[in-house]
Amino acid sequence: MIVSIAEAFAHEWANAQSARRAGDVARAVHHLERAHILGQRRTVLHVRSHVGMLALAWQRRDAREMVGQTTRIVAAALFSRIWVPEGNTGGANVRATLPMPIPDDLRLILEADRGATTHR
Repeated sequence: MIVSIAEAFAHEWANAQSARRAGDVARAVHHLERAHILGQRRTVLHVRSHVGMLALAWQRRDAREMVGQTTRIVAAALFSRIWVPEGNTGGANVRATLPMPIPDDLRLILEADRGATTHR
């Protein structure tokens, strides 16, 4: 059974927050990146993924990432419904306009959602 984007995002978000609280930065980043891919076309989810990345950058005192996430929050709020680079993981370590491969499990969720929205 394929879950909805909202359910998959909530799962990735919960895993990221759990990892962040445990101090497992690499695992937190992994789950936030997956949440970002899922939420790119939904403004609230897209912004939320960047806020999560900003919080993690703040925790790590990573100034470069904090600046990058602040600008991405604004861009996500303005452009999520217009254009997004599919698969982009959302971190300041990658160009904001760079399309990237989408993991197969996330691709299935995204494609199922697109199919559901075209049949409404």
